[in-house]
Amino acid sequence: MAVPFININGKILPADKASLSIDNRAFRYGYGLFETILVVDGAIQLAELHWQRLFKGLLALYFTLPKHFTEQALEEAVLQTVEKNELSSLCRVRLQVYAGPGGLYDTVSQQPLFLIECFPLDAQILTLNENGITTGIAERLNKSIDALSNLKSTNALIYAMAARQAKNNKWNDALILNDKGNIIESTIANIFWVKNKIIHTPPLAEGCVAGVMRAYLLQQLPALDYTVLEKPLTADMLFSADEVFLTNAIRRIKWVKPINKKNEDVQVTSAIYKQLFMH
Repeated sequence: MAVPFININGKILPADKASLSIDNRAFRYGYGLFETILVVDGAIQLAELHWQRLFKGLLALYFTLPKHFTEQALEEAVLQTVEKNELSSLCRVRLQVYAGPGGLYDTVSQQPLFLIECFPLDAQILTLNENGITTGIAERLNKSIDALSNLKSTNALIYAMAARQAKNNKWNDALILNDKGNIIESTIANIFWVKNKIIHTPPLAEGCVAGVMRAYLLQQLPALDYTVLEKPLTADMLFSADEVFLTNAIRRIKWVKPINKKNEDVQVTSAIYKQLFMH
C-alpha cells in the first residue's frame, strides 16, 4: 500500500510529487545499496547491524561520505519519515542510498544520495509461520562470488528473475545458487538448516548477502547453547536436513516445508523463535 510521504535527501515530500534525476547512477547501473528495516514502537530493530552493513558497503562502493552523513542523521531521517506517515507502531522501511548523476567515468559527485520509503505491516508477519514456506531452486541463475556478493545492492536482477520463477512455479520463495552450484540464500532471505541438532548456514565466502538477521543469529545462538557452523550447502544436504528456515530483518524466522519428505519437524526453529523473539 502506498504511503503519502517519502524522504529524499532529508526532505519529506508528498510521494506523488516527488521526483529523481533521470541520470542517477542507481537507475542507470544499479549503483547503490539499500536497507530493509523493521520499525516497532518507534524504534529501529537491529539498528547497529543495519548501520554497520550499510556504511561498510558504502566504503566498498567508493562513496565519499560528507560529515553530515552519519548513522545518527540517517536514523533520525528514517524515524521522522515513519512518524510523518503515522506508522511508528509497526512498519517496514526501505532506505536506499544511491549514486548521483553521471556516467561510468564522468562522475559529477561521489557523495551518496538517499531515499526513504515506509510501508505498513500486518503484525502477523513477525510471528513464526504455521505452514511451511514452499521453495524450489531457481534454474539458469548462478550468483558470482566476488567483492560485491555480500552487499545488499540495488543491482538485484538475479533476485527479480528468481522471484519470477517462484511465482511461475507457485512457490513462496526461490533458492539461489552460486557459481559453484551451492545453495546460498533465497530471493529475500538467508538460509539456515538443522542436522542432528546442529545449526548450519552458508559462509559469506559462498556469496550470500550479509543479512542483518543472519548476523544477529550468529551472535545470539552460541550464547543459547546452540552449535552453529558455517559451511557450504549442497542440494543433497538441503534434502536431508532435519529442518530448514529462512531469516531476514522483517520476517525474522520462517520455517521451510521439506522438499522431499513428509515430516515437518520445526522443534529447533520454534525454540529459537521463542528464545529470541517472544519476550
